[in-house]
Amino acid sequence: MSRYWSEIIKNIEPYTPGEQPGDKEYIKLNTNENPYPPSPKVLEAIKRAADEKLRLYPDPNCEELRTTIARYYGLKTEQVFVGNGSDELLAFSFLAFFNPGKPILFPDITYSFYEVYSALFNIEYKLIPLDDEFSIPVDMFLADNGGIIIPNPNAPTAKYLPVESIQEILKCNTDRVVIIDEAYIDFGGDSAVGLIQEFPNLLILQTLSKSRSLAGLRVGLTLGQEDLIEGLNRVKNSFNSYTIDRIAIAGAVEAFNDYAYFQEVRAKVISTRERVAISLSEMGFKVLPSKANFIFVSHPTYHASILFEKLRERGILVRYFNKPRIDNFLRVSIGSDEEMNRFLDVMRELTAIK
Repeated sequence: MSRYWSEIIKNIEPYTPGEQPGDKEYIKLNTNENPYPPSPKVLEAIKRAADEKLRLYPDPNCEELRTTIARYYGLKTEQVFVGNGSDELLAFSFLAFFNPGKPILFPDITYSFYEVYSALFNIEYKLIPLDDEFSIPVDMFLADNGGIIIPNPNAPTAKYLPVESIQEILKCNTDRVVIIDEAYIDFGGDSAVGLIQEFPNLLILQTLSKSRSLAGLRVGLTLGQEDLIEGLNRVKNSFNSYTIDRIAIAGAVEAFNDYAYFQEVRAKVISTRERVAISLSEMGFKVLPSKANFIFVSHPTYHASILFEKLRERGILVRYFNKPRIDNFLRVSIGSDEEMNRFLDVMRELTAIK
């Protein structure tokens, strides 16, 4: 520990991303990446953008991209904010909408960056326990609070909260910002975007990393009424006015424009997910209902930690969380059909061992 670190950094436990080993070739089912490439139109747009104009700063307001997203969702451009990945937008949101002294609420089993940002920005929080089936207890989010964050579908459980439940939470928290993190919404859930005009306290986060195959480009977006978007702009322009580069803007615009390719890819992932879930259930696994591009699975006989290591030995990476209540579960990203066939073959082999 460096003697030059601040007290916050000394005491914080940083987020741990999924491993990216380079010792050999792996089937990577551990980081929820899309197994399919970006739209060819996206790649062409990126190539066109890599020209002499890179010597110039990009548009700090990202007008073209925000207008494209607004048109896609039936919103006004002023109701869209974009940033360098949804994690950056989460950080901006913590600074813009949450205050020390009154705890914010989020599930006890969820995306661990929420706890990291709470510590980093000195925001108190209260964990709301998921029920025995890992569902979000809506009534627990109706209590007094300093703000709310709910991922939908949740991660790592993959379980989805209906829009009607989100509406109930919004109605009971009119004086607090409710953030719905929709990183995985395109894989089977209904977005809460239709509630934006009715609820000025709703902020929706999304990302192009998952359903649009652009994890390497780092583009995230928020949707909400103008007042919330202005709050995010105040934070951004106090840190870095140029959050999205020219190449990322060009690629992101085409990712929204090529709707046919987007639908084709998401349909493939959903189809593979359902097939794999059925196969694992037939092997005796408990598979939680998923509306994401991953599944959360547990076996009554073979412990997740052992399966995790055995899969890794056979060149397959999945995610294991050594945490209370979920230490016998594996989070498995949905890969291509070929990758998932290999995964299923290895799982059959491992669970047949007596």
